[in-house]
Amino acid sequence: MKYWLVKSEPETYSFEDLTKKGEDVWDGIRNFQARNYLREMEIGDHILFYHSGKKKEIVGVAKVSASAFPDTGDSQNKGWLAVKIKPVKALSKPMGLEEIKADDNLSDLPMLKQSRLSVMPVEKPQFDHIINISS
Repeated sequence: MKYWLVKSEPETYSFEDLTKKGEDVWDGIRNFQARNYLREMEIGDHILFYHSGKKKEIVGVAKVSASAFPDTGDSQNKGWLAVKIKPVKALSKPMGLEEIKADDNLSDLPMLKQSRLSVMPVEKPQFDHIINISS
């Protein structure tokens, strides 16, 4: 099993939107590195859902429910991919960016080094640490 973090501006698509739908396609990713990460996602992998924008915080946990398939919005057939995800739970104490930056256990979190990337891997110890603090 692998662990991931996905980012979305809540005004565009929030964790609450995902929760209401119950399952949804995670598509529209137009970055080669993020696409490569989508390709690696497998059914059952766990995902931290991060709200970018004003609040900047990890707000929920989701899981991959369908592995990578062609993004139907890829009208130019450039090989963009999508996955399906479904919510697991909202975090009772969302973890904000400042808290993440201040936590020595999270200093290697990819989102701190590649802040513009919308899909990225997370190591299991980092994932577990965030869940322990935020649940």
